[in-house]
Amino acid sequence: MPDLKPFLATGLALGGIYALSGASLVLLYRTTAVVNFAYGGLGAAAALVTWQVLDKGGPEPLAWTAGVAVATAASLAYGTLIHPRLASRDIAISASGSLGAALILLGACTLIWGDQVRTLNLGTSQLSFRVTTAYVNGTQVFALALATGVVIAAGAFLRWTLLGTTIRALANDRGLSALLGIRVRRVEALTWGTVGALAGLCGILFGDLVSLQPETLTFMVIASLAAAVVGSFRSLWMAYVGGIVIGLLQACSTPFQSLSPYSDAVPFLVAIVALLIRDVRRHSRGERVP
Repeated sequence: MPDLKPFLATGLALGGIYALSGASLVLLYRTTAVVNFAYGGLGAAAALVTWQVLDKGGPEPLAWTAGVAVATAASLAYGTLIHPRLASRDIAISASGSLGAALILLGACTLIWGDQVRTLNLGTSQLSFRVTTAYVNGTQVFALALATGVVIAAGAFLRWTLLGTTIRALANDRGLSALLGIRVRRVEALTWGTVGALAGLCGILFGDLVSLQPETLTFMVIASLAAAVVGSFRSLWMAYVGGIVIGLLQACSTPFQSLSPYSDAVPFLVAIVALLIRDVRRHSRGERVP
C-alpha cells in the first residue's frame, strides 16, 4: 500500500483550485445564467503571461498582476461586448458563445507561446514544510486557503449585502430586475470581471502545481464544471466540496497503476454520481424527474 500523504496534500491543493473555479462558475451562472466554458482559457492566458513576465526578468508581483489583469480584461470584454447579445437567447446558444471564446483563447495562447510544456516556479512553491511524512509547499497551502476564503466571503456577500441581494434577484429574473431599477449590465460586468480575476489566479496556481501548457490549463474547466454540477450551479459550498473531492480522487489514484490511467475520468464520474443522487432525492420527494 503506497503512502498517500504526499498525494493527499497535492489533492487538497488541486481540489482547492477546482473548488474555487467551480464556485466562480456557480457565481457567474447565478448572475447571468451562462455556463462559462472559457474559464480554463482565461486561466491559461493568465498563467502564460505570468510566465512571460518572469522569463523576461520581471518581479513576481508584477507577473501576478499582469496575468490576473489579462484574464480580468478578457472576461470583462466578453461579458460587456458579447454576452449582452446572447443574454436573451437559449442557454445552449449562450454556452456555445463561451465555448467559442475558449477556443479563441486556446488558439491565441498556442499561436503566441506554442504547445510545449514550460515550468512556472512561483515564490510560494519555494516555501515548504513537513507534515508527518509529507512535504507541503506554499502554493498548495495558498490554493486551498484562497478557495476556502473566497467561498466564505462570496457566501456572506451574497447573503448579507445589498449588492449580493441584487445579484440573487438578477439570477431569478433578469427582465423583472431591470424593471425594478437594477442596473443589469453594471452588475453583470462586475461579476464577469470578478470571475475573470479568479480564473487568472486559478490558472497561475494550476500552472505552478501541474503543467504550464495551453491545452492542459484550458481543459481545467472540465473539473471546474463537474464541481459546479455537484453544486447544481446554485450552491457555492457544494461546488467547493465537489472540487475538493475531485482533486483528492485524482491525486490519490496516481500511485495505483490500475487507476492512474483513468484519473482524467474522475470529474465525469463525480458529476454523474451527483446527478444520480439528485434524481433519487427528487424522486423520493415525489418531484418529477425529467
